[in-house]
Amino acid sequence: MTPDQIESAVAAAMPQAIEELKRLASIPSVAFPGHPEEPVLAAAAVTEELLRSAGLPHVQQIPVAGSFPAVYGEAPAPPGAPTVLLYAHYDVQPAGDPAAWRTPPFEPTLIDGQLYGRGVADDKSGIISHVLALRAFHGQFPVGVKVLIEGQEEYAGERLEAFVEQNAELVRADAIVVADTGNPRVGDPSVTTSLRGMAAFTIEVRSLKEAVHSGSFGGAAPDALAALMRMLTSLHDDNGDIRVPGLPRGAFLGAGPSEEDFRGTAGVLDGVSLVGSGSMADRLWASYAITVTGLDVPTVSGAINAVQPVARARVTVRVPPAGDPKTTIDAVTDFLRQVAPWGVQVAFGDVTLGSGFQADSGGKARAALNRAMERAFGRAPRDVGAGGSIPLVNTLLKQFPLAEILLFGAEDEDAAIHAPNERVNLEELRRVATTEALFLQELGLPSALGV
Repeated sequence: MTPDQIESAVAAAMPQAIEELKRLASIPSVAFPGHPEEPVLAAAAVTEELLRSAGLPHVQQIPVAGSFPAVYGEAPAPPGAPTVLLYAHYDVQPAGDPAAWRTPPFEPTLIDGQLYGRGVADDKSGIISHVLALRAFHGQFPVGVKVLIEGQEEYAGERLEAFVEQNAELVRADAIVVADTGNPRVGDPSVTTSLRGMAAFTIEVRSLKEAVHSGSFGGAAPDALAALMRMLTSLHDDNGDIRVPGLPRGAFLGAGPSEEDFRGTAGVLDGVSLVGSGSMADRLWASYAITVTGLDVPTVSGAINAVQPVARARVTVRVPPAGDPKTTIDAVTDFLRQVAPWGVQVAFGDVTLGSGFQADSGGKARAALNRAMERAFGRAPRDVGAGGSIPLVNTLLKQFPLAEILLFGAEDEDAAIHAPNERVNLEELRRVATTEALFLQELGLPSALGV
């Protein structure tokens, strides 16, 4: 197929794909404990249906131990052609407070070329971009194709990591496309070449056998919540830099967003300062970051006059690509033990670890992607980092050290992933799908393989 034919095929398929994305995103496929399993399995079934419609001759759901099924599709490589693995995930983050959404989170709503709803970007746009790219070839693919769509990336992605380690031949490929990132801005073509790793844990502080009256005992009884707050605030200095020994600030060799752009994207209020030191790229892509993501304490509406005997927090640490998550979490938990006041009892549990990733941007697959992206977007892509984590990427790199791993997608930085009012720009989705289809065609050409 010619590039013109590929571009026309993707554009012609967009109306159907938009309706399919609406259907897929209307399913509340939250794979967190405490949420119903039926919608997650329903999303797996729709994903399987979509992959079949893309012309793959072999599609099936594959059980993943302790998790939801992965949806797998495959088409054999033409003689002499490489094989490409396409990855995405069909599970989504919880919607959170419905009142914070301008449109219902699981009723995808189209407004001025933007589709709003939980998961429309992260990462059901990745599924649809794969389907759009594959449909352009009408079942006659220029390369071998493997597709792996997982069902619990947002909560327990390490379970797919174990699956990949145990089933390496199933997903072995020469190049791997991970459609779970995006451009800094709509229309700004970029390839994500670094990912921070992640370490997370729950801390529990105990000080009393049970709650006691704040009037009768307050002033002498040690408050577990006050102790926990003191410990958590000690993690950063007044500038917002991390105080934990052994977690230095890193450096990213490339341009990040301006402070003005970042403030707008993050919704930082007027008069509120940004935190940390170094360039924005250093802080967001190459340095450690510690965030308290949850607290188990009495609510304001349910507060009683009592000194708290126990308090818990969930803490997430983002780890630079070269950092070790296990060493990092040990450093943070050791520090918290050291700063615990009043001899309170401290315990840690529910530990999650995920490694970062640093890409080699000079291979044949990257060169093919550069050509494809330049045609689809009108200019050559640049390298960017991502502060988020996709632990599976590092597992794939360990399993297939010679494979090129390419991260791009339709999740631009204004897409509000993991937040209320998540959205995907449909023109961005078209360009990303066009890029992927052109990339598959480029990689299948003899010139791309150096033969």
